[in-house]
Amino acid sequence: MTDFSHTPVIDDHDISRRVAAILQQPYDMSDPAAVYALILGMLDLTTLEGADTDEKVRDMCMKARSFHSLGMGLPDVAAVCVYPTLAGVARKALAGSDVRVAAVAGAFPAGQSPLYVKVSEVSYAVDQGAEEIDMVISRGKFLQGEYNLVFDEIAAIREVCGQAHLKVILETGELLTATNIRRASEIAMEAGAHFIKTSTGKIAGVATPDGALVMLEAIREYHGRTGRMVGFKPAGGIATPETALQYYRLTGSILGSAWLHKDYLRFGASRLADALVVVVETLRATSLQPPPSYR
Repeated sequence: MTDFSHTPVIDDHDISRRVAAILQQPYDMSDPAAVYALILGMLDLTTLEGADTDEKVRDMCMKARSFHSLGMGLPDVAAVCVYPTLAGVARKALAGSDVRVAAVAGAFPAGQSPLYVKVSEVSYAVDQGAEEIDMVISRGKFLQGEYNLVFDEIAAIREVCGQAHLKVILETGELLTATNIRRASEIAMEAGAHFIKTSTGKIAGVATPDGALVMLEAIREYHGRTGRMVGFKPAGGIATPETALQYYRLTGSILGSAWLHKDYLRFGASRLADALVVVVETLRATSLQPPPSYR
């Protein structure tokens, strides 16, 4: 049993100050269209609505695998993310492409189900063709201080994932403090997460640069100690290219260029893709530098 009670206390105000300092630093945007195209290729195109249908998911998958055909150096997105009952539909629609199937599973978004239900749902999603699983931690148990229970649940789900990659959603908006975000990051990585993810997008508290910095520094420390690269996925409220660029810059600043790849950086969004295409198209057509807000 690991003791997760000794996470160093983190000053929330200091985090905000350091985020501002990083984002105010000069940044090389000599080819901004290439940067935004790269971000498009890191996108998990997502639909997680109760009204999702087979047809809606098939249409989204066709879109996900068609960006390269637009030219302008655009890649297809990294993955589509759906509910487990639609993973099989997505798998068929994406056959022959490099776009991966991700599914939210394990009592998404609240996490308020017993472990056997969570494990069963994850197993079902993998059987349906999910290559990546996005799970949520039990925030209530975490806030009660039951850190090892949270660890055990993640580890059990990681085992049933098999070859599928596991993204662990912390739901940072419910964790209240930077110290809690750091502790939850440590628990998820120690339990075997391939990625740690900010948010479900289903509550008011979505991804924030402050929470991202805490998670990125946890990843850096974990990599320095173990040599294992864990990915980072901001999600929730990321609808504009300039917002995505902030997370891209923070990741590069804290973790280095090796993490600026879809294997280690993803963006969870439903509206961002079209905005990125418009920005790239405009920049390619005019060869102008982006406005100050994008620098």
